[in-house]
Amino acid sequence: MTTDTEQLRLGADFAPASEADWRKLVDGVLKGAAFEKLVGKTYDGLKIQPIYTRAKNAAPIAGRAPAAAWQVMQRVDHPDPAQANTQALRDLENGATGLTLVFAGANSAHGFGLTPSADAVARALDGVHLDAAIAIELQLGEASLSAASLLADYVKQRGFKPAACDIRFGLDPIGDAASRGASAHDASTLGGNSGSLVKQLHDAGFNGPFLAADGRVVHDAGGSEAQELAFVLASGVAYLRTLEAGGVALETARELISARLAADTDQFLTLAKFRSLRRLWARIEEACGLAPKPLFVSGETAWRMLTRRDPYVNMLRATIATFAAGLGGANAVTVLPHTAALGLPDAFARRVARNTQLVLLEESNLARVADPAAGAGGIEALTNELCTTAWALFQEIEKAGGIVAALQSGMIQAKIAAIRETRAADIAKRRDVLTGASEFPNLGEAEVAVEAVAPVALPPPAKPALTFATLTPVRLAEGFERLRDRSDSLLKSKGQRPSVFLANLGTAADFTARATFARSFFETGGIAAIDGEGTSDPAALAAVYRASGAPIVCLCSSDKVYAEAAAAAAKALQKAGARHIYVAGRGGEQEAALREAGVNAFVFAGGDALKALEDAYTHLE
Repeated sequence: MTTDTEQLRLGADFAPASEADWRKLVDGVLKGAAFEKLVGKTYDGLKIQPIYTRAKNAAPIAGRAPAAAWQVMQRVDHPDPAQANTQALRDLENGATGLTLVFAGANSAHGFGLTPSADAVARALDGVHLDAAIAIELQLGEASLSAASLLADYVKQRGFKPAACDIRFGLDPIGDAASRGASAHDASTLGGNSGSLVKQLHDAGFNGPFLAADGRVVHDAGGSEAQELAFVLASGVAYLRTLEAGGVALETARELISARLAADTDQFLTLAKFRSLRRLWARIEEACGLAPKPLFVSGETAWRMLTRRDPYVNMLRATIATFAAGLGGANAVTVLPHTAALGLPDAFARRVARNTQLVLLEESNLARVADPAAGAGGIEALTNELCTTAWALFQEIEKAGGIVAALQSGMIQAKIAAIRETRAADIAKRRDVLTGASEFPNLGEAEVAVEAVAPVALPPPAKPALTFATLTPVRLAEGFERLRDRSDSLLKSKGQRPSVFLANLGTAADFTARATFARSFFETGGIAAIDGEGTSDPAALAAVYRASGAPIVCLCSSDKVYAEAAAAAAKALQKAGARHIYVAGRGGEQEAALREAGVNAFVFAGGDALKALEDAYTHLE
């Protein structure tokens, strides 16, 4: 008698398959090309194989308590504390389990944030029961450092027991200075200037953590995963030293520190990064003679991945990022609303940000399994390689004298700049795709609503005691967005967008593929594409072009038709007044003849789209 389980073993109907069998099939598809063609690479140089076997002897990495949900945090960053309070109460009533209080001047405020005053803190938190398992996280800058003490005073005034309040005070003088390139404290006191405040808060009965080793400053500046991890480790070690120097035992000091990481759309790398941090911090604890305990790790969806164009795609980006951070073991997650890059998000955007997490937790049950990636060959390999690379960079920072000395020397900034430039080149060439910005643009998209609130005007900073190169936040889509803004400006001033005529040669079967490519290519830069009907007659093509009114033109067809008709078509178009003639596709053997006939440039997959589009505007205006 067979059981139901045995009847469902469909794999038994197939012959056993080995990696050698798979490689044989792959070699047949590659047709002589090197297998390395299928091996990907991260910006840290880590190799990603196309297939992995299950990792042997892998164990789950300790993070959240088993089956415990991460904290669903919501940003509270409206400059008007009354409005901030309305938003906070609505979020808590509708599923949020924590509030991220963002103060003006914090490196994550992006122009908004609460004023660090007793009145602002009291009004923003009015009606919030801080001792009712509601998590509070502060995001502060040097100018808003006082908010930590103000919140502690508010807790005392309201009669809450400090130990009953779940507050992460978020003191991060190193990350704040790195994001601004300046500090009021000199190198000997930067990182240590918060020690007395930590002691004061801890002595008052708050559990903390108080200090935050924040990797977002590196991620926002365009850095890699290993660089972000190394920055967190080096900052965390600096804070451990500060606390130990202040008389706090290491056993206690480690519990006063938390970490923050950015989560982005690279699902597997983000998941591996969160897992790696726990392993790396455990290694630091062991080096301190401590038995490892799980570090509290907060995740925030990445600023740099947000786009102003087609911002609804940001909802999908946030979902992937939250998914990866949650499965990677994040204790708390904050989702940046999809309109954050456009201004202060409205109620709808905040609701979507909140519900992104609630759906993943309540409907997808992502928190039910502890470390579900444990044993997965690809994730375990990435985790191990990230640990190795990040640890080596951390050691390099320590050899340079620690995190502050490494920032002073510019070592960290130089390494991040190199990655940022490589990444920018890949985005310009559309190897790294930004949907809605560098690919699949929508020139007719409607405006998206944000709150009618002006950015906060900050007082000029005091003369700094310490300066170094700034880790300035960037968004990956900025280059393409500048071109779209240029197009919008021309539409507003002249009543129409700049345009390109797609000179389609031959039949639809000949030109459709490259015409589709060319349309997307030019419209990512805000240049509207006007389609020709398709013809092989140069005179007819020139007549249709002349009627279009477009100053530039792009020939679109197959290589075969180019060889037969492109030169004659280019001459006719040039005679008809085309200022600049493009060909969709590489020139190949025909390039010299086509250039002689009047073709000026070629646009193709893998070319520098950003440079080509910027050049196009010189012929349009």
